[in-house]
Amino acid sequence: MSRGFVKESDQEELPIIPPRAPLPAGVDNYVTPAGLQALQSEKSGLEAEKSALPTNNEDEHRRATTVLDGKLALLNGRISTARPIKLSDQPADEVRFGATVTLKNSGMKKPQTFQIVGVDEANVKEGKLAFTAPIVRAITGLYAGETADFQLGGEVRKLEVLGIEY
Repeated sequence: MSRGFVKESDQEELPIIPPRAPLPAGVDNYVTPAGLQALQSEKSGLEAEKSALPTNNEDEHRRATTVLDGKLALLNGRISTARPIKLSDQPADEVRFGATVTLKNSGMKKPQTFQIVGVDEANVKEGKLAFTAPIVRAITGLYAGETADFQLGGEVRKLEVLGIEY
């Protein structure tokens, strides 16, 4: 059959749905209570956006619905596997999920402070690092005053835990 007799809408490319932050295979999807709430709020927002789509252009409506359905499917997968961790259940003196850690990095002049959160919550600008981040893995299980070696490129840095809060 000649390509001249194929409807233009049959040739449209499928929309690209951006993936969520990667979660390594076999790793539990830990989230803070605030992180779970953020995922649920994101879901509500996408559902509201979907219900408010204009219906005057069928092709555009179909494409937008496909994108939102794809995002909702990925999000629902994350919500269904979420394992909320109550911060009050964590050992107060040990670096664990949910902790806000103050850290002295031998390669930096000022100490850095960040909270250990789930992969969907991570945001460096807000001082939130995923529990899967290499620097977090290096200090997990440490107590205040303890140090760990951290390989950064070809250099090994000393990380000292200065403080832990939940």
